[in-house]
Amino acid sequence: MQPDSRKYLYDIQDACRKLEDFTRARTLDDYLTNEMLRAAVERQFEIIGEALNQLNRIDSALVASIPDVRRIIAFRNILIHGYATIRQDTVWGVVQTDLPILTKHIGKLL
Repeated sequence: MQPDSRKYLYDIQDACRKLEDFTRARTLDDYLTNEMLRAAVERQFEIIGEALNQLNRIDSALVASIPDVRRIIAFRNILIHGYATIRQDTVWGVVQTDLPILTKHIGKLL
């Protein structure tokens, strides 16, 4: 693994940790009613998607080993470019369902 690859993986791991911290003991209702929480969560997902984009440029084989990587990058693009159409319950679902899987996989890679 290239040294730069580790940097992007650490960035992803850090964003996952922040997402877990931000959302621990929170509910969907908490998320829907707290604008700052929503902004913080979206920002961390943007970081994850961009780190994967950059990592793909230098180590596409490594990125290919990450489950659902194309969906993760597409999710980042929707958050940035399709911000007006974001369904908040979908974002919360990703936090609850997909984030633990990504966190575990990135931990194994590191």
